[in-house]
Amino acid sequence: MVIAIVGPTGVGKTKMSVELAKRLNGEIINADSTQVYIGASIATAKVTEEEKEGVPHHLFDFKELNEDYTVYDYQKDCRKKIEGLIKRGKTPILVGGTGLYLKAALYDYQFTETTYHNEYEDVSTSELFFRLQKIDPETVIHPHNRKRIVRALNYYEETNIPFSRKEKTETLLYPCLFIGLTMDRLLLYQRINDRVDQMVQDGLLEEAKRMFDSHIRTKAVLTPIGYKELFPYFEGEKTLEDCLEEIKKNSRNYAKRQYTWFRNQIPVHWFSVCVDDFDHTVSEVLEFIKN
Repeated sequence: MVIAIVGPTGVGKTKMSVELAKRLNGEIINADSTQVYIGASIATAKVTEEEKEGVPHHLFDFKELNEDYTVYDYQKDCRKKIEGLIKRGKTPILVGGTGLYLKAALYDYQFTETTYHNEYEDVSTSELFFRLQKIDPETVIHPHNRKRIVRALNYYEETNIPFSRKEKTETLLYPCLFIGLTMDRLLLYQRINDRVDQMVQDGLLEEAKRMFDSHIRTKAVLTPIGYKELFPYFEGEKTLEDCLEEIKKNSRNYAKRQYTWFRNQIPVHWFSVCVDDFDHTVSEVLEFIKN
């Protein structure tokens, strides 16, 4: 049995994964596209050594910031880890907020190389997203993710199939339970705001400044929320307060998109997190798994 813990940013997925691993003879596999990169730690809320509590963690901190790492790469790496853990009698526990990574690893998700490659150099991202919505109203691609928008348009041009329909494969490769964590939206948003403030205390500005000074502008640097939003501060174009508010706003919006994706794409069993008694939530999840 493979267990996948999903939910929005800031809801407690990391803590739940460690608690379940300790009780179910499990090991944890990262399912967050930003946490594979060395040095991207505070902004991505990467699990710390203390938080691991001795539980083995896989697919964290193994790619350099200037290396390309695709969902296809993750699919191969994650399946290899899952199969290795199962052979050793361990429970693979995937945890992370990148839904496409989870789906690629756990479902019979086939990647097709297309031969139609229009880059749309003279078309704005907003116009491309408008075109995509017309041919694929169910798309969950973020309106600013130009690379994925272009890929979806190219896929439609070649196959005449909306990209969202391609992603909706229903065949799981492993027996799997999807455990979703949720909480009151206002409480979640306050936790997200508080977490950004804590990140600043933990060294977010220093980490983001290293990214800024490196002049590396790959997916590893530009995808996580927390680096690019601070670049205008380092350039003297915005105040620190404005940049931090941008991080909080983008994080809240990201949480909304995560909810939408998980509810539309995979069969999640949702559990409301008891903030004041997290052990109670852990017990509820364990009861569900054992039954």
